[in-house]
Order: sequence, then C-alpha cells, then structure tokens
Amino acid sequence: MKFALVTLGCDKNTVDSERYLAQLLDHGAVRVHDVEEAELIVVNTCGFIDAAKAESIDAIVQATRLKVDGAAQAVVAVGCMVERHRDELAAAIPEVDLFLGASEMDQLVPRLRERGLIGDPVTQHPGVRIYAGDTAHVRYLKISEGCDHGCAFCAIPLMRGRHRSFSLDDLVREAQLLELQGAREVSLVAQDLAHYGRDRRDGVRLPELLEALVHETSISWFRNLYLYSAGITPRLLEVIAREPRILRYLDMPIQHASDAMLERMRRPERKRTIREKVARFRDAVPGLAIRTTCIVGFPGETDDDFAELLEFLEEMRFERVGAFTYSAQDGTHAAQLADDVPEGVKRDRLERLTERQRAITAERYESRVGSRVRALVERRAEIAGEGRAAAAVQGRTGAVARLPWQADDIDGVTWLDADAAAGAFVEVEVTDVVDDYDFRAHVLSVVDAPAPAPRTARSRVLPLATVGSYGR
Repeated sequence: MKFALVTLGCDKNTVDSERYLAQLLDHGAVRVHDVEEAELIVVNTCGFIDAAKAESIDAIVQATRLKVDGAAQAVVAVGCMVERHRDELAAAIPEVDLFLGASEMDQLVPRLRERGLIGDPVTQHPGVRIYAGDTAHVRYLKISEGCDHGCAFCAIPLMRGRHRSFSLDDLVREAQLLELQGAREVSLVAQDLAHYGRDRRDGVRLPELLEALVHETSISWFRNLYLYSAGITPRLLEVIAREPRILRYLDMPIQHASDAMLERMRRPERKRTIREKVARFRDAVPGLAIRTTCIVGFPGETDDDFAELLEFLEEMRFERVGAFTYSAQDGTHAAQLADDVPEGVKRDRLERLTERQRAITAERYESRVGSRVRALVERRAEIAGEGRAAAAVQGRTGAVARLPWQADDIDGVTWLDADAAAGAFVEVEVTDVVDDYDFRAHVLSVVDAPAPAPRTARSRVLPLATVGSYGR
C-alpha cells in the first residue's frame, strides 16, 4: 500500500505524524510524497483556530477527491480537529473512511489492518519516529501531552486532555534516537514546558530534564518552546545560563498586557508581574531572547486596552511577537462571551501591532550586528523557490542558517556569504539586518560538519525504542 501523510498545525502534530509514519512503515506500507500517487492518504488535522480548521477541512476534501480522480483507495483523518468535531466531520464528509482523534494514536494500525489496508508488522520497534521532512538536523521532542490551564479562549484541553508528563528516561532515549537520526538542534515542545513533571512523583522537573538531555546526548542545541512565565523558576534560569548547549531563548506567551483583558482571558499573571519577571529573566540570563504571543480583539477589548498592549510591547522590547485575532472556539469559556469586537477592528489592530513590533524587532536585531556567534546551516540559498540565480541577484549567494535567537520556521533566517552543508555549525559575524526579520552574516569558520546520517535509525537504536505509549 502506497501512502501519503499530510501534516497540519503545530510542532506537536509533527511529532505525532512522525510516529504515524514509523507505524505505517513498520507494517510494510510504502511512503510517497505525491498525494496523487497514494493509495492511502492520512491527514493529521489541526483544530486550534478557525483558519486552521478551514485548512484541515480543505485538505480532507482534496484527499477525498483523489478517491475519484487519483489512485486513492482510502482516506483517514486524524488529530486534534477530529477529536473535537468527529461527528460533524463524518456527517459533512462521508467519503472519509476512518476518523481517529488525537487520543487514539495507537488505533491507526489496528483499524487499518481490520480494513485490509496494511499487512502484518514487518518490524517491531514501538516508539520509533521517522522524520517526515527534508532537514533531519532539526527535530522536536514532545515532553508532555495535554494542559491543565484554564485560559478562557483555548480549546487545547478539550482536544488533548489533561496534562501528563512523559518520563525522563523515555525522553532521554528518544533524544538519543533523534541524535542517531542526525539531529543537531532539538526543540522541546508541549502546551507548557514549565509544567513538566508536576504530575509525577519522581521529583523531576524541567531543569532536571534539560540537564539529563545535555549529559546523556551530544546534541548541540536544545531550545525551549512555549513556557508560561509563572513556571519559569530561578533554578531553570540557572540551568539555561550555565549550559551553553541550552539556547538562551524563551518562547513565553503573555497574550495581553491590560489587566482587565488578562482577567477576562483567565490568564495566571498581570502586567506588573510580567514586567518584573521579564526583568529578572534578562538579568539572570545575559543575552536572553524572548519571543511572546498576543491575541487582539478578545471580547470586551477596548481601544484603551489595545493601546495599553502596544505601550507594553514598546516597554518590554521583546525580540519577536506572534499575534492573532480572536476567534471563538466551541466549548471554551470565552465562547459564552459576546464576540463584540468587529472583524474589521480586529484586523486593524493586528496590522497596527504587527507594524509596531516590526520596528521593535528591527531595532533589537540591529543591536546584534557586529556580534560573533555560532549559526546552524539550514540549506543553500534560494529565494521563494526561484533558485540560486535569484538569490545571487540580491547578494544571497551562500547558505541559509539560523542564529541562536532564531527558532525554526518562526523567527526568520540568516543569509551567509559562503556555502556550508546543511546541519553544519559555522562561526559567523553578523553584518546587517535584512527585511526587518533576517540577517546577513560573514562566515569566519566551519565549527563542525554534520556526521553522516545512518541509513535507518531503527538499525541502530533497538535498545532505545521503548516509548510506544507516547501520545495516548
């Protein structure tokens, strides 16, 4: 059976898809990258906001059309959106052969076998992940599932369930597996990294996990994505400041800065606390880069509330800010509130915030010009798929890399003036800022080249493959 896997949504979904991919390969299925050639199409959906839902529905519909116009014999929809809206999806798109929610990861293979779509296992390596993209040197490690926070706008607990942390031993083994597959940078992901370990009785928290990952692997960079500021402790900051392989980078959502809005959003902290904590974080970890997230147009947001948010962003000078317009999610507390901010006002506020932060980011980035730092090479230079010639026109003739304060896919890139292999680390001098969010840099030296990746991870990590219960 030839299959294609379509992944939508966040990095946590990417991790889930890598597990699905390994399960299917272990049962003799053959992966193809062109969905038009696939006999089985699996769509891993996202249900976070309305735009993500629309994208998921469109992907499912496109897949079902290939049952008529292509080679597809079966279409399977899995993931977060299915967890919340299975009945509605089944009624609206009956052409889908199987729906499985995010809590049913272990059911994909048995249900496909029942339908005769895949055979008996060819190999048995539970927990193995097979990289689904093109750059195996950048990977994600999901350290927990679900969320216990009660933010008014968020449906994640309804899709992913209560928070539960994975064991330190399993996570270290999985990181070792990723290293054997060629990972040079591993980003830790969860709904709230700082909540890690609170549900366990072994005394292990995020600082201890980070120390174990550093000591038990040779992975060069570890990055922390998405932590509530309330859980960022002095001990965690001490570990980040001490360990050079843990990047001085925090992805810390604040969502707003007006106390009235923070209360309505059911957020755990207020503006004064956030201000004080950011100052402490920066004092404890010199050179720390902080990315945050904000929502505009939440029910009840006034012009004054929004102005207060803009003023706070000016004051805090975050390196990057991701911003979104509010959309009501079924089942959340906020869905009971009147969505009283017009869509036009939401879009206008989003544009104003984005432009304000663009200037702040450019100023913050200008302060990095002249610094010497290590960069991770992503690929050879190109512009919008137009190839090396187009890149050369704009003086971008070397390789594309990322600096420690540039997270994969969300924080821009750095254009180098020399070629280097993907996955290599190079020492560079930052020369200027490009297009507000990117840099140009001069390559001083190649620090280390990537080690050749093994033919298959499973040929070398059988003792480590003991994490098959993840995601349940």
